[in-house]
Amino acid sequence: MKKRLSFLAAALLASALLMACGKQETSAPAAAPAPAATPAPTPVAAPIVIGLDDHFPPMGFRDDKNEIVGFDVDLAREAGKRLGLDVTFKPIDWSAKEAELNGKRIDVLWNGLTITDERKVNILFTKPYLENRQIVIVIESSPIQAKAELAGKTVGVQDGSSAVDAIDKDLETAKVIGELKRFSDNVTALMDLSAGRLDAIVMDEIVGRYYTAKKPGEYRVLGEDLGAEEYGVGMRKADTELMGKIDQALDDMKADGSAAAISEKWFGKDILKR
Repeated sequence: MKKRLSFLAAALLASALLMACGKQETSAPAAAPAPAATPAPTPVAAPIVIGLDDHFPPMGFRDDKNEIVGFDVDLAREAGKRLGLDVTFKPIDWSAKEAELNGKRIDVLWNGLTITDERKVNILFTKPYLENRQIVIVIESSPIQAKAELAGKTVGVQDGSSAVDAIDKDLETAKVIGELKRFSDNVTALMDLSAGRLDAIVMDEIVGRYYTAKKPGEYRVLGEDLGAEEYGVGMRKADTELMGKIDQALDDMKADGSAAAISEKWFGKDILKR
């Protein structure tokens, strides 16, 4: 009887030990998965508003779809892409460009803007990227062959353009001109020249050559000009950091050939200043 009781006790003890071991070996519940990391927001390109005269081909103008296009427009878009800037274009009254800029209605002037000492007082310029001259355009049949023959004549210019400054600096020409008639844009001035309401126009060579090439036999460019000049990108005097970035973008575009490709698209050759 004792042996039977001893056997039973041993069996109960073994069973208890097995149950205890089973409880100890039960694995701990799995930890809850960590929440997925929130993806970083996509950087938003900084906005920048470029002021331009949208009647200034081939630098900036409207095509037959009323979209703003041009040489300077393509340069600005490429530079903006490289700098992470969301570039938009705003047509302005070119004669009020400095007020538009310093009133912060635009951020940059990029549209065949001539660098002058007078403009440097209120505008910060990049390095020059293009060379230009102020030329005199007459109709093909005009008897005018030289600047001296503008004596007593009516000459058209775009108001606020560097053509006005060029005439003022060319004292011999300025003192003989009969009337200096100002226009809001060169297109209107050319229409008046064709209609006989003007005797001549003074304008940027790059723009003038573009117009005269489109109407062969209608206009003629005098052999004399009113001086050489350079184009730059303009911004507010305080925007030195932006100026440096645009300068670097233009340098990089010249180095890798993308600026030359834009120039060839609009002028048939690379005319950028190195």
